[in-house]
Amino acid sequence: MKALVLISRILVGGLFIFSGLIKLNDPMGFAFKLEDYFAPDVLNLEFLVPYALTLAVLIVIFEVLVGVMVIIGFARKFTVWSLLLMIIFFTFLTFYSAYFNKVTDCGCFGDAIPLTPWESFIKDIILLVFIVILFVGQKYISPLFAKASLKYIILATLLFCVIIVYQVLNHLPYIDFRAYKVDSNIQESMTIPPDAPKAIYEYRWKFDLNGTDKIVTTNGSYPSVDGEFIDVETELVQEGYLPPILDFTIETDEEEVTDKILSIENLIMVVVYNVERSNEDGFENIKKITDEARDKGYTVVGLSASIGETIDRLKAEHNLNFDFYFCDQTVLKTIVRSNPGILELNSGTIKQKLHWKDALDLKL
Repeated sequence: MKALVLISRILVGGLFIFSGLIKLNDPMGFAFKLEDYFAPDVLNLEFLVPYALTLAVLIVIFEVLVGVMVIIGFARKFTVWSLLLMIIFFTFLTFYSAYFNKVTDCGCFGDAIPLTPWESFIKDIILLVFIVILFVGQKYISPLFAKASLKYIILATLLFCVIIVYQVLNHLPYIDFRAYKVDSNIQESMTIPPDAPKAIYEYRWKFDLNGTDKIVTTNGSYPSVDGEFIDVETELVQEGYLPPILDFTIETDEEEVTDKILSIENLIMVVVYNVERSNEDGFENIKKITDEARDKGYTVVGLSASIGETIDRLKAEHNLNFDFYFCDQTVLKTIVRSNPGILELNSGTIKQKLHWKDALDLKL
């Protein structure tokens, strides 16, 4: 039992620290994931949406802390109970998402390691087993260091987490795991190679053959059966290749202009995923740098999920001298974790990406 507890401490603590640090690098992304869970068609907790970022920060910091606490053997009872309650809640959440197909990516490891809901559920079940071992054998969780020093380790961990969160929320994540990272080409990331694996489907054709139902299974072709066709059921057997970027489009009221915009060589792109939730102070820097960019020959465009009078009012209030195009809000949230945010592109390749606080640091 002592050996099992030691192994469980290392595995559980290490996984909680790793998971927490991944999300600590991008708490805004985790907040967006929480908003998905709070949606009316999932948990119907819309009143929590305004607090999503605060909750995200608290959860990821606590996740790192309990991971460190279980490894070093600090506050044994509190730590074990915290781990148990957290994993029970997460297991319920991942099962709910998987069974009802509500949230397709749990966000457990952010964008670094995307997991399907069922993969997340299995991961939580395995974790639950190890945490139960810790709960049953908690008397074997002894401090790794002198008891007087443990609290200083926890305080240092807390300070480290707070500094990281402050930096990434006021700038951008240290590591960008998304498809829109610097040096990536958007068009290439949307392309499916000719030799890419194709999706495989199984078709179950139902026929009425002299009053008897007959099922014929194929991989697509219509079967040669002497009988009256009744119905067909389709099941995905194996997923085909999915490009890193699936749903990036730029639109006007009349047409899609994605290829036209992405073909521009010297392009400054301002992202405002939602005008109502944007930071008003950010547009002062955006105004200065976009005016300078236009003077130096750059093409400047804005992308937003807000349209019509909302955008017209934003442009008038801040005297923005460029046009806005429509783009899906989820896509814009993925592109840059800043509202507003700013990018430089060259023929679809992202060269720079900055938080609005750092907009004046854009190298033109």
